[in-house]
Amino acid sequence: MTEQIITLEICWYISPPWGREIPILSVNLFERVYLKNSRTFGYCCGIQWHKDKWMYAIATDNEIISAWGCDFIGTGRLQTHTIPKPVFVLGERVMLRADSNSPKQRIVLGIEQLDDCWFYLVECISPQVNNPITRASYFTYVTQDDLVQVLA
Repeated sequence: MTEQIITLEICWYISPPWGREIPILSVNLFERVYLKNSRTFGYCCGIQWHKDKWMYAIATDNEIISAWGCDFIGTGRLQTHTIPKPVFVLGERVMLRADSNSPKQRIVLGIEQLDDCWFYLVECISPQVNNPITRASYFTYVTQDDLVQVLA
C-alpha cells in the first residue's frame, strides 16, 4: 500500500496540471505588452500556471504586476535584454535537489525573471496532503542551481 501511495505522489509531481499539451501563451517572455487598465506599456518578465490558466508578471517602469492574458495586448515586439535565456522551459520535467525523502522529480509550472536571475516555479507539496496550510504554500520558486534537467 505504501508503494502505491508513493507512486501516486510521484505521478502527481510529473503530471502537468493543464493536461497533455501546454495551453497557448498570450505572450512570450520579454514581449512588450500594453496594459489595458492602466494604459501603459510593460514587458512580460514571468509566466506561471495559476487557477487553471496562465498568469503573467508584467514589468512596468514602476513595478511588477500580475495580470491575466485578457488584461493586456501583446505587441509582438521583444524587449532587448542582456541576461541569458532561461535554462528550463514551462512544462519541462526536472529533478529538485532536496535532502528530503519526498519524490524529487517535478514539472516547471512557472518562470520569472527577477534582478537578472531566473526563478522556476515547482510544486513542493502534493495537494493530496491534508494540511492546514494555504494553497500558495504548495509551490515554491527555486533557482536553476536547485534543479537538474531530466533527460527523456
